[in-house]
Amino acid sequence: MGGDHGPRVTLAACRAFLERHPEASLLLVGAPDALAGFAAHPRARIVPASEVVGMDDPIEIALRKKKDSSMRVAIQQVKDGAAQAAISAGNTGALMAISKLILRMGANLERPAIVASWPTMQGVSAVLDVGANVESDAKQLIEFAIMGAAFHHAVHGSERPTVGLLNVGSEDQKGHEEVREAHAILKDTKLDFDYRGFVEGTDIAKGTVDVVVTDGFTGNVALKTAEGLARFFGAEIKATLTSGPLAMLGAVIASGALKKMRRRLDPGRVNGGPLLGLNGIVVKSHGGADALGYASAIRVAVDLARSDFSAEIDRNLKRLTETGLNAGAQEEGAGGVSGAEGQGASE
Repeated sequence: MGGDHGPRVTLAACRAFLERHPEASLLLVGAPDALAGFAAHPRARIVPASEVVGMDDPIEIALRKKKDSSMRVAIQQVKDGAAQAAISAGNTGALMAISKLILRMGANLERPAIVASWPTMQGVSAVLDVGANVESDAKQLIEFAIMGAAFHHAVHGSERPTVGLLNVGSEDQKGHEEVREAHAILKDTKLDFDYRGFVEGTDIAKGTVDVVVTDGFTGNVALKTAEGLARFFGAEIKATLTSGPLAMLGAVIASGALKKMRRRLDPGRVNGGPLLGLNGIVVKSHGGADALGYASAIRVAVDLARSDFSAEIDRNLKRLTETGLNAGAQEEGAGGVSGAEGQGASE
């Protein structure tokens, strides 16, 4: 029910997903009247919810007053074991708050992180955090590195992901204390990824590393800047190629290459940002995503459900515990995510 377009887009994506994945099934959560077209589908079941969290609703409204919202009911399906993942294009803050309330954090993890898949010259990099945490200390940055590497391995297929910490320079003395502290620990700890040290803003688009780690404030600014630049370049190219007869002729000649470039830069290809660190899989779709983009978010959830990314995170956290870094970490939220493709809750 969420996102800028609601069921018109999400249901089209769900239908396309089911056609391409005959082994999967979906729970469609929301107003039964809006979902009636799926009532007879053999691999889709409607789970009723009487309320919807609006894109502008304050978090406290979503948490305390809309207790039968489609978002909350969808996440509860994961908690109850009825679904292996929940996907939503709705209010990001509400999704994060409700997910953390219902699913809790994984054992020895302090904060969730939103990860973005970022098109680069080398393929796709994972950048996190891109909005869940305004500030992050050294321990949380290290946790983000562990979660990001497990995500990249599960979704993008890297055998041994390369990881870098986003900084204002590559020298060891650069950056604030939290970044330098995380850097020192990652250098000295053997984990299931290849830590490459500091990377700079220009390295994100280059694809210098598979995983770029930063706090949510910096990551969100970088993400929004990249999205704005992509729109700017797209508008400039369109204006240039329609500026006159010769330019339009050139556009016709180069149409194949231009379409390829547009597909390469299309955010829908890499849409779907999991909320990492929870006791369950929750994937955030871009609110303005079209059906192709929302289907991409469902595929991200499938890849995570099929993988052992939860076990990979646990292994690396145990290695950190041996160094004393995780001593005294929170005890609540123990548990993991089962991994085999199956039911997903789509809000």
